[in-house]
Amino acid sequence: MITVTLYTRAGCELCKQAEEDLKALQEEIPHQLAILDIDSDPSMRDTFALEIPVVEAGPFRLKAPFSRQELKMTLGAAADRRSQLESINDKTFQVNTSRTQTISKADKISYWISKHYLAIFNLFLILYIGIPFLAPIFKEAGWNTPAEMIYKIYRPLCHQWAFRSFFLFGEQAYYPHAAAKIPGVLTFEQVSGITDLTDPSRLQARVYEGNSLLGYKIALCERDVAIWGAMALFGVVYALTGRKLPKLHWLIWVLVGLGPIGLDGFSQLFSQIPSTFIQSILPYRESTPLLRTLTGFLFGLTTAWFMFPLIEESMADTRRLLAKKFAVLKK
Repeated sequence: MITVTLYTRAGCELCKQAEEDLKALQEEIPHQLAILDIDSDPSMRDTFALEIPVVEAGPFRLKAPFSRQELKMTLGAAADRRSQLESINDKTFQVNTSRTQTISKADKISYWISKHYLAIFNLFLILYIGIPFLAPIFKEAGWNTPAEMIYKIYRPLCHQWAFRSFFLFGEQAYYPHAAAKIPGVLTFEQVSGITDLTDPSRLQARVYEGNSLLGYKIALCERDVAIWGAMALFGVVYALTGRKLPKLHWLIWVLVGLGPIGLDGFSQLFSQIPSTFIQSILPYRESTPLLRTLTGFLFGLTTAWFMFPLIEESMADTRRLLAKKFAVLKK
């Protein structure tokens, strides 16, 4: 028996007629009817709002307006195709058919995730970017143990160099490397007394956390704060707009997101390689907090804008397929 899905909504007269026609054809072409209200899911509403009623039978889709005869022809074609697949023992068809016979725990979990994935992502992003700010807050409050735990947890995830980190509760929001040549601010070398920053590991700058006068550093560097903060911001905006923002074009992501951060980061990285030849063509440079924040923000924003709509497309397909399965088997 074939499965037929009718996409409908309340107050749709054509939808009622399509449902009556399908029921009238039940004896002639037996089928399981799944009726889905498109207003139950934003993705279904966006997809079918201007086309309902829509009937799906196997690989065939029929959009309004259509007659009972056209409906009969569509159901007949779907039934013939199913018979052909059954007669040749198509393996893919058999596997897919067996999966549609029961509602598994995996189905329920997948459906729940497909509906709530954005809340999960946003919670993760907010926690990931928020917890590092607790480290300087705890240090200022005198709670050294939880502060040290946060620094330690995030250390494998970020270099935590103090001269590339923001500080809270101090004289300045940042204490840059002297090589950044930012006028009017105290440099990290001046306030810390650590002058040798040529060691690639820069261990002293990594473990330096600050003090009551200078403030205490956030457990993520300036660029990471901007990247993850921008992703969290977009995630919230995407949720508030009902996940309706279109996917960012990949070329914009490359030019606006990857280009600036790659240029700033790699030019800095390569210029600091201790090689006479490299430094003869690429003078030593240290990026500034403004550039790190700006390029990180653009990368995080465009990456989230590119990825989240793609994920939504996949999740919307999952919701739609499982909703059809539930509608049939829960009868």
